[in-house]
Amino acid sequence: MLLLGIDIGTSSVKVSVVDAETQKSISAAQYPDVESPIKSLHPGWAEQPPEMWWEQAQKAIALCHQKGNYHPADIAAIGIGYQMHGLVLVDKDQQVLRDSIIWCDSRAVEIGNKAFDAIGHEKSLSHLLNSPGNFTASKLAWVKANEPAVYEKIDKIMLPGDFIAMKLTGEITTSVSALSEGVFYDFVNNTLSKDVLDYFGFSKDLFPEIKPVFAEHGKVSAVVAEKLQLKPGIPVTFKAGDQPNNALSLNVLQPGEVAATAGTSGVIYGVSDELTYDPQSRVNSFAHVNYTEEQKRIGVLLCINGTGSLNRWAKNLFGASHSYVEMNDMAKSVKPGADGLRVLPFGNGAERMLNNKLVGVHFQHIDLNLHTHAHIFRAVQEGIACAFRYGLDIMRENGMSPSIIRAGKANLFLSDVFAQSFVDVTGVPVELYNNDGSVGAALGAGIGAAVFKTPSEAFRHAKPVQLIEPQGDMEDIYQEWKYLLQRQLEIE
Repeated sequence: MLLLGIDIGTSSVKVSVVDAETQKSISAAQYPDVESPIKSLHPGWAEQPPEMWWEQAQKAIALCHQKGNYHPADIAAIGIGYQMHGLVLVDKDQQVLRDSIIWCDSRAVEIGNKAFDAIGHEKSLSHLLNSPGNFTASKLAWVKANEPAVYEKIDKIMLPGDFIAMKLTGEITTSVSALSEGVFYDFVNNTLSKDVLDYFGFSKDLFPEIKPVFAEHGKVSAVVAEKLQLKPGIPVTFKAGDQPNNALSLNVLQPGEVAATAGTSGVIYGVSDELTYDPQSRVNSFAHVNYTEEQKRIGVLLCINGTGSLNRWAKNLFGASHSYVEMNDMAKSVKPGADGLRVLPFGNGAERMLNNKLVGVHFQHIDLNLHTHAHIFRAVQEGIACAFRYGLDIMRENGMSPSIIRAGKANLFLSDVFAQSFVDVTGVPVELYNNDGSVGAALGAGIGAAVFKTPSEAFRHAKPVQLIEPQGDMEDIYQEWKYLLQRQLEIE
């Protein structure tokens, strides 16, 4: 039996076809080869058209089929992972009303801050586990206040993965995990948050039917099935945001287990069995994929907005003639510490772990007679690693102290410089796995379709391909980096 996983990223869409028996990917494809554009009509804004994701998903599936490693008719279930927090609005005919306001858009920060004050800090944190901040609820409130003609036409609101499932099946559903990542869910009363809906004036009718993450979210329509060479009636049996889905792909499901990613954004994601929250809402808590009212599983998420995006920016400006592999080799030629060059990697919107401040990217201590492109490449990756340490220390304040972190061998973790810097500066070993978000979505589909009797059965063959342990001492480098950040925050 085959399972199809679709991962809707900010930069591209990746799909994998996984053999349920071996849990291995037998074919994978990505579209496009270059990074997808983000519209920024004003500073701090970030939008993408949902129809672009659907077009990319179809092309990625077609590319996967073209490899000839399987028969498309053998695919039995579909799972979807997706970029978190994006707001998608459709009318009663399921037509998109405006471009999606995506995760790194900062326009709704003040709206969320006012809601936090009005609802009350203690009540927001204890019931929502977060400040409304810059999440989906606040973005919807921005549309209501600034685009009333659009708001009046809304039939349903959804997240990016809900939209792709709708295009596949014609049905619109959501889950507790999805509602919690939008900060619409009350964990104490186990329902849509009356406080959020009343404060913003949202109708319950705007929200789709709530289903478990691992459940049928509709069946592929005959028209779509013919276009994608699939059997009509294949169920979509899993939908989750990219970080819960990435954690799933690494078998991070139980309390104390921790995953990390370093793609467009950087994330550390740990699982707790308590309704935990950060008093300053610098890290965020959402229902994990296996959350139930009876068995609490909360994903504690630290996000750094600009990790891979900063590495890409550095490549475009300083290494356009080099591949990422060549960039990483150049970075290796420079000793740890990059001869004093330091980088603050915060140039992709308001950073939640910095109390929603727009800090920007800063290069410090540039020596025109010493520093080369190789120094820049190393300093960028070390700066990103230091940002992870800063965030991990916040998680430690909130009771999350991992003894090991699991990550996919992808994106920045393909760089020996970054991976070793991450381990040396955090002091935590990292296990690398070959699984990625699209494989995780496929395995999630298998869990939702009861191909696997338990979630753990979906990972019975999972083994790390590499263990990275601390080798050097970056504490002095980190403390200097932290001092530079604190000085910049004072300016802000």
